[in-house]
Amino acid sequence: MSKEKGVLKAWEATVRKTQAAKKRANNLFSTTSVAHVEGDKNNDENDSKGSGKLYHVEKVFPNNDYYTGQWSNNFPHGQGKYLWTDGCMYVGEWTRGKTTGKGRFSWPFGATYEGEFKNGYMDGTGIYIGSNGNSYKGQWVMNLKHGHGMKNYANGDWYEGEWRRGLQEGKGRYQWKNGSYYIGEWKKGEICGKGMFVWTNGNIYDGLWEEGLPKGNGTFKWVDGSSYVGNWSKDPSEQNGTYYRSVSSPEANHEWDPHDVYNVDLDDYKICPSEKVLIFPSQKKLAFGRSSKFEDSLKPTRTSTDGRVSVGMESPLDRLHVRDGDGDESSDVASRIPMVENSEDDLLGLHINDASPRELPMTVPRRADKQGEAISKGQKNYELMLNLQLGIRHSVGRPAPATSLDLKPSTFDPKEKVWTRFPPEGSKYTPPHQSSEFRWKDYCPLVFRTLRNLFNVDPADYMISICGNDALRELSSPGKSGSFFYLTNDDRYMIKTIKKAEVKVILRMLSAYYNHVRAFENTLVTKFYGLHCVKLIGPIQKKVRFIIMENLFCTEYTIDRRFDLKGSSVGRTIDKPKTDIDETSILKDPDLNFIFQLQKSWFQEFCR
Repeated sequence: MSKEKGVLKAWEATVRKTQAAKKRANNLFSTTSVAHVEGDKNNDENDSKGSGKLYHVEKVFPNNDYYTGQWSNNFPHGQGKYLWTDGCMYVGEWTRGKTTGKGRFSWPFGATYEGEFKNGYMDGTGIYIGSNGNSYKGQWVMNLKHGHGMKNYANGDWYEGEWRRGLQEGKGRYQWKNGSYYIGEWKKGEICGKGMFVWTNGNIYDGLWEEGLPKGNGTFKWVDGSSYVGNWSKDPSEQNGTYYRSVSSPEANHEWDPHDVYNVDLDDYKICPSEKVLIFPSQKKLAFGRSSKFEDSLKPTRTSTDGRVSVGMESPLDRLHVRDGDGDESSDVASRIPMVENSEDDLLGLHINDASPRELPMTVPRRADKQGEAISKGQKNYELMLNLQLGIRHSVGRPAPATSLDLKPSTFDPKEKVWTRFPPEGSKYTPPHQSSEFRWKDYCPLVFRTLRNLFNVDPADYMISICGNDALRELSSPGKSGSFFYLTNDDRYMIKTIKKAEVKVILRMLSAYYNHVRAFENTLVTKFYGLHCVKLIGPIQKKVRFIIMENLFCTEYTIDRRFDLKGSSVGRTIDKPKTDIDETSILKDPDLNFIFQLQKSWFQEFCR
């Protein structure tokens, strides 16, 4: 333990000394900005000009991994081959201990990737050949097919077109082994949007698609020139259109049923699924430059704030960079610590350069206790928690007809609310309970039910998280609003009490909010799942209004820093000495002095 503290103190002292010598760099990064990054080519070239000599080595590491090739400054650098004990092997170019450049990675089950690497990732142009005979040739970004590429499937099908994060998305052509093909738009690996399907017999469907099937306006054409034009849907009640006969054969296709397209014509045409890669090259641990004891002191098992283990994650030590006054990156501080394993944070396409003039201490993350105190019988808000759970169970479990995502304007009316009485003895619609009588109000229930469906929230899981046997946990208010915060035991949902005026604001913006999250499925706006009110019956007649939302801190990734951002610097300071700041501290706007560098393609998506 004392060794670990000594290492960390020495490292923090090195960081402070380096930052003091580079004060001019702070002026370059006085504001937060976002920019795309083409890659680390320049940095890698600068790194390769280090003072270390380049020589050939052959090493067998304590864990029996094997490396042979060029070596410099205790790392592979240049051409080399690394063989893991499980049979994985990389042969190619290295830059300061990371696979960067052209190389070949092979898996023990027979799959291979040959092409460009960047910082340990399959990144650039490359060819992947799977053990099942599938192959892909095209562009990659951080282990995922991303850009233009062509995939050949073992059964004879092939696809050529645009890819996005490992799936077909954009415009592309998929051809089946019998010669039939689809050319048009894709989304998340499915035919979706505008496109044309051509069968080998010459028939054509040209129109809109959804989830791999015709949906919306479209035209079906036969070889003889006859056609059917209309609105397409697998639901017969929504299907309608007009049949136009051919002049050459007026009686042909007269008995044809539009649903034959779904039940017959498309029945045998399935999109081959993508194979699953059990482990990526960037996830393979490298044995050089460390001892097992030193690794354990610097790289403990990573856990999220709720105690779950994160595998293959980097620590803050691995991604801190210091820039000098000319804007050039100086030697990577993290490189003074022996390399432990490749980072997985870059799967998100996010690099963070810390340019804050305020020095925040960096600590090795530890297993964090669950936040808040479990509400137990006898506590002040125990009865309120029971009322809340009863109300949620009633609201979510109440039968409701399936609705379209196209909601009527009346469903967003602030007057659209449902009151339910909960007597202790129970009623026709409510169960008996042990707390005092109360009334329960649902604001715009159809809207929030549809939002939960839009956010892929399973009703049963939702009820179990909030209304299960585990008690909610109460948090002390981190802000000045005086609101109470409650967390579910699995940390998935947060419940916040709000004022009447805040309810009015939410209801006023609800329609715009719904349209936004529906249009932008990757939005970072907080997800709201329900808006409710509990009214206690009796002399007090107290009303408690609250909103249920996602808990942003429920993640498998380790959280190193937390920020409460309001878009203002007035009164936005943290009342803690620097030495007491850790991963649970809530930092404010002035503390967020970072430059976020995104992959070019993801930066363009961010700007849309």
